[in-house]
Amino acid sequence: MARYVFITGGVVSSLGKGLASAALGALLQARGFSVRLRKLDPYLNVDPGTMSPFEHGEVFVTDDGAETDLDLGHYERFTGVAARKTDSVSSGRIYSNVLEKERRGDYLGKTIQVIPHVTNEIKDFLTIGADEVDFMLCEIGGTVGDIEGLPFFEAIRQFGQERPRGQCIFMHLTLLPWIAASGELKTKPTQHSVKELRSIGIAPDVLVCRSERFIPEKEREKLALFCNVRPDSVIAAYDLKSIYEAPLAYHREGMDQAVLDAFGISPAPKPNLSRWEDVADRVFNPEGEVTVAIVGKYTQLEDAYKSIAEALTHGGMANRVKVKIEWVDAELFEREDAAPHLEGFDAILVPGGFGERGTEGKIKAAQFAREHKVPYLGICLGMQMAVVEAARNLAGLKTAGSQEFDHESGAARFEPVIFHLKEWIKDNQTIARDVLDDKGGTMRLGAFTATLKENSKVAEIYGTHRIEERHRHRYEVDVKYRERLEEHGVCFSGMSPDGRLPEIVEIADHPWFIGVQFHPELKSKPFAPHPLFADFVRAAKEISRLV
Repeated sequence: MARYVFITGGVVSSLGKGLASAALGALLQARGFSVRLRKLDPYLNVDPGTMSPFEHGEVFVTDDGAETDLDLGHYERFTGVAARKTDSVSSGRIYSNVLEKERRGDYLGKTIQVIPHVTNEIKDFLTIGADEVDFMLCEIGGTVGDIEGLPFFEAIRQFGQERPRGQCIFMHLTLLPWIAASGELKTKPTQHSVKELRSIGIAPDVLVCRSERFIPEKEREKLALFCNVRPDSVIAAYDLKSIYEAPLAYHREGMDQAVLDAFGISPAPKPNLSRWEDVADRVFNPEGEVTVAIVGKYTQLEDAYKSIAEALTHGGMANRVKVKIEWVDAELFEREDAAPHLEGFDAILVPGGFGERGTEGKIKAAQFAREHKVPYLGICLGMQMAVVEAARNLAGLKTAGSQEFDHESGAARFEPVIFHLKEWIKDNQTIARDVLDDKGGTMRLGAFTATLKENSKVAEIYGTHRIEERHRHRYEVDVKYRERLEEHGVCFSGMSPDGRLPEIVEIADHPWFIGVQFHPELKSKPFAPHPLFADFVRAAKEISRLV
């Protein structure tokens, strides 16, 4: 049976609970334990799939087709453990499950209440897969005191009481603000946060204090005294140059030891941190630099492309170079010539997205990369716009476009090189969709297999002819245009096993021009960079040396 660590936050949000949770998972793995990480989010959306990236950052997709919070990306990148649908839940999903049971009559006509019905549903979620790992790390979204989070806090309080003694501990992450006028760190916000937590029946065993300044021993002792934790369980969380320094930094502070002490695990296995020492060495000791332009529509919020940015960093690690990312608003190219803005970049990446806004700019970015022989990686919509560009400027289909944009405008303006995907095969079952279906959870989601063409660039990069990658899309390149596009140098180098759905396109007479319908960034890790990103950065490095 797994031991549980519940990670809560206080004072303000965005302090790094997800990163702390992921780093703790990595440290426990380094000591030989198996882990799984979970996220419990208080918002009422059933999942993040219908939320704007400006609202909640990117949507992370699991192999089994769940649309989840971006923190699950941190969990995977730091532990290498593939997330599942059962590793993410929101208040919306919990309440939806409870109401479905009530309508089925599962509660035998009883009055449905937050306690016990909602809290029981949360506790049932927590127990899924508990016999598979040594530690289950559960992060509670938001901050203590948030009204929407109260059912989750009550559920984990009950859960801790119902488990055998020593099977659950609580880790609380807070802020120690620096007051410049008085020149001192203030512990009072943390004290109030812990007081709020204790008022609902939860006493933290480990206190993680985010601070931009060194925390003196005097303040640590004060926090230990007033927050009722052991002095060696007050862990400093300082600002870092790279998130991949977090496991080593938290280990130096004693986080993993404090957690094991709280569980009474003694003597604790010694950690093997060689993996993270190598990662840190590659991050902090690059042997060069490449500059990559990400041409997207959500560039004002970098979290909208979090996994892509991290995958590029991993590609840099694989090539011992630093990847400098510059964010370029695709709409800019709808007003201005793309060339002055893209000249000088070693590579161009066009990510996914939804809707017509910015797409003509993405098409111009793909055209610039193709014509100027700049390495290009198009992901999801980025692949589709590269195909539209080739259809217009190579194959002569001047009105080539996507059904998605015609559906938005209500008019047939384009020859639909990109069409609405009406059915596909998942787990040997045919899934049918209509353009009028609800938006939430109706896309082609999760891991699907693709077969790669012999002697293609992608087959060389992957080192195999059969791959499995994660998808999240409603629209697809129409295979009926394949022959015409291939006559003009666009190679369909990856297809679904039944040959109906294009998965990868590449341009043969280009140094590096690849578009993929899936999201390779979701499977990249610092200690195992995704092969596409590793080779993309390698190509950028070669271009950089030639300039």
